Amino acid sequence: MAKIEIRSQLPGVFYRKPSPDEPTFKEVGDTVKAGDAIGLVEVMKTFQQINADAAGIIVSFEVEDSDVISPGQVLAVIEG
Repeated sequence: MAKIEIRSQLPGVFYRKPSPDEPTFKEVGDTVKAGDAIGLVEVMKTFQQINADAAGIIVSFEVEDSDVISPGQVLAVIEG
């Protein structure tokens, strides 16, 4: 099985939940389809959804909730 890295296209703050009182989009071990949301990046009070590029199983998140991230940084790894 191939490992696929999901990378941020933007700098900002990474969030694993749609809002503080809601559950995370996905957890390690969850199955994802291409296009499924795995998190959000906030840039200047604007939120951009981060989607899985391929189908598979999330094997890791490389950043924590509320971490400041850079463009090109790996956010999660999917095994597909």
